[in-house]
Amino acid sequence: MNIVLISTYDLGRQPFGLSSPAAWLARLGHDVRCLDLAVERLDFAAVAGANLIAFHIPMHTATRIAAGLIGRVQKINPHTHLCFYGLYAPLNETYLRNLGAHTIIGGEFEEGLARLVERLAANGSRPPAQSEEPIISLARQAFIVPDRSGLPALDKYAFVMQGPTMGRTTGYTEATRGCKHLCRHCPVVPVYKGQFRVVQRDVVLADIRAQVHAGAQHITFGDPDFFNGPGHARAIVKLLHQEFPDVTYDVTIKIEHLLKYARYLPVLKESGCLFITSAVESNDQRVLDILQKGHTVGDFVEAVRLCRENGLLLNPTFVTFTPWTTLESYRDLLRLIAKLDLIDNILPIQYAIRLLIPAGSRLLELDEIQELVEAFDEQKLCYPWTHQDLHVDRLFAAVMSIVKSGQDRSETRREIFNRIWELAVDATAPAIPKRREMERVQDAGRQDIPYLSEPWYC
Repeated sequence: MNIVLISTYDLGRQPFGLSSPAAWLARLGHDVRCLDLAVERLDFAAVAGANLIAFHIPMHTATRIAAGLIGRVQKINPHTHLCFYGLYAPLNETYLRNLGAHTIIGGEFEEGLARLVERLAANGSRPPAQSEEPIISLARQAFIVPDRSGLPALDKYAFVMQGPTMGRTTGYTEATRGCKHLCRHCPVVPVYKGQFRVVQRDVVLADIRAQVHAGAQHITFGDPDFFNGPGHARAIVKLLHQEFPDVTYDVTIKIEHLLKYARYLPVLKESGCLFITSAVESNDQRVLDILQKGHTVGDFVEAVRLCRENGLLLNPTFVTFTPWTTLESYRDLLRLIAKLDLIDNILPIQYAIRLLIPAGSRLLELDEIQELVEAFDEQKLCYPWTHQDLHVDRLFAAVMSIVKSGQDRSETRREIFNRIWELAVDATAPAIPKRREMERVQDAGRQDIPYLSEPWYC
């Protein structure tokens, strides 16, 4: 069979979600073409000759772009079998089927894709049928080494930047999938429901080895939480560093786990961890409790201290605009970021992240959310909401404008922060010693913080 696997957007990373199933399907003897539309054009000839076209949709933006391509693909090849797989596929099953999708596969998707391909191959020239595969599978798979040979070179993807010069060529892999936590706003939860699955150690290391040989100087681990399996994680980074001592890496770890497994932070530092991303989300304890984040504001402060004590860079992310955000709480978040000297650690887009409520979100369990949201918007793939205080929504729009204009003008993170700070102070009535605060913020700057050239956000 001729198979085309398509990625539309994966945060500037060479997609594991294409390279992993490509290896499985090629092993079965099928012809597999991978298209990453984030960095290359749609191949009309490949699409026209495909018996199966499968879109990988690991996130919201990827899903919206893929949905917009269905009509184009169907026009090129009206007889192909259309599949959508990945985290956002089961969450948007009804919408995708209405657009023409035949098969939806979520969770651990490689085995499901392999079974689908074998079934379609057995059907010969008969019309594509509805899927017989489970929509969500959490089966424990024996992974095989991803096949990245059909993807664009690593230098087409995001780099790790540090200082004014071009940074380190960056690869991407996954040591685990899913998450054992149940944060209400997280899109992983409706699919994995508090479970996670391990990619076998030898497969992870072989995948990294292949990418290093292809030029990778840095590896991003895409696990929702690298410390879901701390023993597995520690073993991998120790072996990574032993084989490639000059290769750095970054990981995502919950605040809760940074504290619980603080004894392992020296291992991360010694093995080349360049920075840790952690979803802090808010400085408002009520919001943290509603989202069921499992940490307090004090825990966040302690995590910053622990990382610095161990020579590790913490890269916090936030959901800065929620139905519970106030003008005062937003200003206080900025003040806390400045107090903790984190301005240079944070990508400006983090100051303008608005709570997304997708299909299947656990937030819909809350009566106050049910009363707040509008009908599901299939074009935006979420439940729209409006803040009860219109001043907060106006602040959001103004902050987003500052972030976009600051990026267009190549302003520093500190310059963008200072403009947002002035806006937030002006939006609140009490007199704030703005000039003194601003002078302290400006004096504390550092410009050597490493970061990925493609912004990270949930």
